[in-house]
Amino acid sequence: MTELWRYPVKSFGGEAVESSPVEPWGLEGDRRWGVVGPDGFPVTARECHELLGLTASQVDEETIRLTARDGDSILVETPLGVPVVPVGHSRQGFAPPADQDVSEWVSQHAGRDLRLVWQEDPSVRRISGAHGGEEGESLSLADTGPLLLTSEASLTRLSDWILEGGGEPVPMSRFRPNVVVDGDEPFAEDGWGFVTIGEVRYRRTELCDRCVMTQIDTGTLQTGKEPIRTLAQHRRWDGTTWFGIRLVPVGLEGGPAQVAVGDEVVADEETS
Repeated sequence: MTELWRYPVKSFGGEAVESSPVEPWGLEGDRRWGVVGPDGFPVTARECHELLGLTASQVDEETIRLTARDGDSILVETPLGVPVVPVGHSRQGFAPPADQDVSEWVSQHAGRDLRLVWQEDPSVRRISGAHGGEEGESLSLADTGPLLLTSEASLTRLSDWILEGGGEPVPMSRFRPNVVVDGDEPFAEDGWGFVTIGEVRYRRTELCDRCVMTQIDTGTLQTGKEPIRTLAQHRRWDGTTWFGIRLVPVGLEGGPAQVAVGDEVVADEETS
């Protein structure tokens, strides 16, 4: 494994880490916070590109730091014992909000009225069966799976395709992976049924469909055509485009395990 990424707040920029505990619902601290509008429904960078101009990092078990592009930052404490508010995250229902000054800070930098909320108990948000979930499996505020894996070999092939079409390749960060692996064969991950990384074994739940977020330049926050234009030419079926795979940890009944950059990656081909 060559890279490991954690995104404490959904749709914010994340942080590269050298190692992390892996919990049944994903990397420790990954996407446990989210942003909602005044009506309680989630707001992501798909609708509000400015969120990608904010980054979140873990300070300790109870605290994260939010940082804006101008260097302004604010500490956020986990809202333990705070009355919950209704939220529109699927299969979630309610969540405790951050302090009012934090939500005001986010709103100011995003340019719209927003509220930061915390997922108190990830075990209640089950993975949908339509997205490969099995009984008892849950996830954070991530879209449909606990972890996202991408491959350097696949990105290299995609970059070659983009260059052939006269476009500008995009960095891996556009795909917001948790785990990046190297490997020799592009898109070999499509056929993996299971993969072991270090001491943790994962089941592939589904391939990852890609959306407009991959087209947002995190430097300018402007939307371009790539990589969706090229993916649509080479990696389009079932009405969408695909890059990366979603994983769920298996065999963690004894508690969290550890994963680290440099861990060996051993994949099992999917069997019929």
